[in-house]
Amino acid sequence: MSARLSRGAHSVAGQVFALMAVIVVLLTTAAALALVFQARYDSQRDARNRSLAAAEAFAHAPGLPEALMSRDPTAALQPLAEAARRASGLDFIAVMDVRGVRYTDSRPELIGQRASDVSRAVAGESFTEVFQGQPSDAVRAVVPVRNADGAVIGLVGTGIEVENVSHAVEGQLPLLVGATAGGLLLGTAGAALVSRRLLHQTRGLGAAEMTRMNEHHEAVLHAVREGVLIIGNDQRLILANDEARRLLDLPQDAEERAVGDLGLDPRTTELLASGRVVTDHVHLAGDRLLAVNVRPTMAYAGRPAGRVVTLRDTTELASLTGRAEVARSRLQLLYDAGGRIGTTLDVVRTAEELSEVAVPRFADFVTVELLEPVLHGDEPSDVTGVYTEMRRAAITGVRTDSPLQPVGDLIRFVVPTAPMAAALDEGHAVLAADLNAAMGWRAQDSEGTRVALEYGLHSLISVPLQARGVVLGMANFWRADTPEPFDGEDLSFAEELGARAAVSIDNARRFTREHATAVTLQRRLLPRVLPDQSAVDVAYRYLPAKAGVGGDWFDVIQLPGARVALVVGDVVGHGVHAAATMGRLRTAVHNFATLDLPPDELLGHLDELINRIDQDEAGGGGGDADGSGAGGEHGGPDGAAERASAVTGATCLYAVYDPVSGRCRMASAGHPGPALISPDGGVEFPELPAGLPLGVGGMPFEAVEFQLSEGSRLVLFTDGLVEDRDRDFDTGLQLLADALSRPGRSPDQAASDVLATMLFPVPSDDIALLIADTRRLEADRIAEWEVPGEHSAVSRVRNAGSAQLVEWGLGDISFTVELILSELVTNAIRYGSAPVGVRLLRDRSLICEVSDGSSTSPHLRYAATTDEGGRGLFLVAQYAERWGTRYTDRGKVIWAELPLTGGAEPQPPAPLDLDALEDMAW
Repeated sequence: MSARLSRGAHSVAGQVFALMAVIVVLLTTAAALALVFQARYDSQRDARNRSLAAAEAFAHAPGLPEALMSRDPTAALQPLAEAARRASGLDFIAVMDVRGVRYTDSRPELIGQRASDVSRAVAGESFTEVFQGQPSDAVRAVVPVRNADGAVIGLVGTGIEVENVSHAVEGQLPLLVGATAGGLLLGTAGAALVSRRLLHQTRGLGAAEMTRMNEHHEAVLHAVREGVLIIGNDQRLILANDEARRLLDLPQDAEERAVGDLGLDPRTTELLASGRVVTDHVHLAGDRLLAVNVRPTMAYAGRPAGRVVTLRDTTELASLTGRAEVARSRLQLLYDAGGRIGTTLDVVRTAEELSEVAVPRFADFVTVELLEPVLHGDEPSDVTGVYTEMRRAAITGVRTDSPLQPVGDLIRFVVPTAPMAAALDEGHAVLAADLNAAMGWRAQDSEGTRVALEYGLHSLISVPLQARGVVLGMANFWRADTPEPFDGEDLSFAEELGARAAVSIDNARRFTREHATAVTLQRRLLPRVLPDQSAVDVAYRYLPAKAGVGGDWFDVIQLPGARVALVVGDVVGHGVHAAATMGRLRTAVHNFATLDLPPDELLGHLDELINRIDQDEAGGGGGDADGSGAGGEHGGPDGAAERASAVTGATCLYAVYDPVSGRCRMASAGHPGPALISPDGGVEFPELPAGLPLGVGGMPFEAVEFQLSEGSRLVLFTDGLVEDRDRDFDTGLQLLADALSRPGRSPDQAASDVLATMLFPVPSDDIALLIADTRRLEADRIAEWEVPGEHSAVSRVRNAGSAQLVEWGLGDISFTVELILSELVTNAIRYGSAPVGVRLLRDRSLICEVSDGSSTSPHLRYAATTDEGGRGLFLVAQYAERWGTRYTDRGKVIWAELPLTGGAEPQPPAPLDLDALEDMAW
């Protein structure tokens, strides 16, 4: 045991412990002394501040100057001074005259005695000091007392005795001593832990022993017949033994130089600099075949952790290892091809990936030709035989210049004995090891082949690209810079590579066909021409997703009363089915809009309709509502399940804007709310009640109403505009707000700005964008009257309407309008309830509206010859272009629209008695 302790004491670890312990004691002692002096200084400073604050407060107390000038200042001020002293925690408060004679003091025996050294306060200066003398040493403050004229009429002295200040410091000494002891213990314990760890690492060795061991290690390192390199993370060579210098022919000053500056061949430099872990990696360095091992290492000589490389000369195994390396590289190339070919569903890009993966690891140049139908996503012909024409889709080479025809050229195979034509005819790869001897290839294009041979092309493998037994195209592998020609093993490898690529090309072709079909269907189902209306100025954009068309849609629907409905929606899913479902929902929205339902009620009916569709399709009870049957490629049970799930979860935002009142009412079924841009350019996203997506059911929808100023801008969009895999919804909204805040942009320009700001290079979802600038119908185009509930009011309303038409320059249709007003107002008075109102709107057409408080809806019918009434609505329907009824919160509105000119109006054979028509019933 004593020998072990003696060894530990004399070791490097023991010396380090002793040194650290001394440092800890010195630092702890110095820190404790500094804390004591700091505490004393802080206590005196606190005493000064407290004394001065109390003196200033007492000197400026109200009534102090009057008390000083009174007959007995002591009687007036002694109780006040004592109370202030006790409240402030001071040892004394003395009030003095300008000579320093005390009027008050905490020691009554000092009253009447003169205080010393107060001349500065008499001169008008407030000061603090550490006073030493009678009656006691103290930290005191003296402040002058001034009268209303600013003259010094007395002094206030406050203070704390030095003894009490020292007691405050002494009270902190136990804590300081405890903290010092704790710090000393912690520091010593830390030094002990470090020393113990160092003792374990050095195994208790002393400095001399460690030096001797290092010398032994150096001798062994340079004596072994295996090369050793130590490379740091900064790619610099830290150490190289003699064998490593010999095997790699390193310069004498190799250490401390970057690996790339050692003059090694590129492959060796890449291996040493890559940092990847390898085991017995066979590597050709110059004329030597080396077995290389690379492992990470811990810190060395204070440097960052790096890696250790060992090199073993295995040149005698070159032949066997070379064949193994070729086989391994081929397997690795096939593995890489599986991960790199077919990363996209684009036919041309897939062909490019095939050419890129094979150069330069297998061939120097690769060309890929595809049949024209394949490039467009169509099914290639399944007729067997030789294909004589293909379009070049990709070319990749080790050099930028190439004697081969460029991408886009039509390649013809007119000589049956050429390798390309033979491969297509036989259905498998064909090898032309020496192109100089390939007479069929040379006969196909004598001038072009001559240039190719002069360029250096000397070997070729032609591989037909076949999938499902159908030829899609072909791939040609060429060698020029590589001196070895292709052989039989290369032929089988090229055929395997072509087979894998053909499957990916066929998948991309089929996707291209389905995507094109879905895009065509989607665009045909979206509105192709927006209706003519005056309520809003509209611009829109629709972009299908690159990876598959979804079910986003938008619409602008003209409503009675010059109003307009703005709609955006999104169907869950992609492909043809999503596009077809979108068309069904858009049609349903149009149908419900003709009923002039409020937004919340319209979404409720749409939700109920989707629930019925889902139940019918899930139960297999019938075909699609649009008559599409099985739904194309998704027919059968699986297709039905997909259709049922795809409808559920659709979202929709429906808004109705009235240009007469400026009100906009909207409701959402799980869809993002709109952006609202005020005329001054402010952008906000108003909160909408959160509604469930369509088809979920169970909760009613809620509508909100906004009052919009003329020139406000409404922006409706689908989530594909603002949200993507790499961007969350809130970030997208902020970007959208920034794009919409640019002033002076028309709706079309704003739509372009939004897409330029928001669009991803490859959007993962459809994007539908609808931008509408609101307009207001001018006041001089609106005429309104309240109608009393009496039949005599009909003729007055009719005459007022006729006069308004003349004022508008529409006198040629006044008779028709009088007839319609007579019928509608008469029946509102007779069968409706108050209040009854009439409104004429001059828009693109003349709109006549009669409102009342009843919810009873009139119906058009044919009156019998014996009926006295029943012809009113029939006449309205004959003379108006359109007519209908819409319901409001307080009743209904019956409306009729007429063209602004009467050229197309049916003219009555003779003037009618409009007063008599008022007696006709519905």
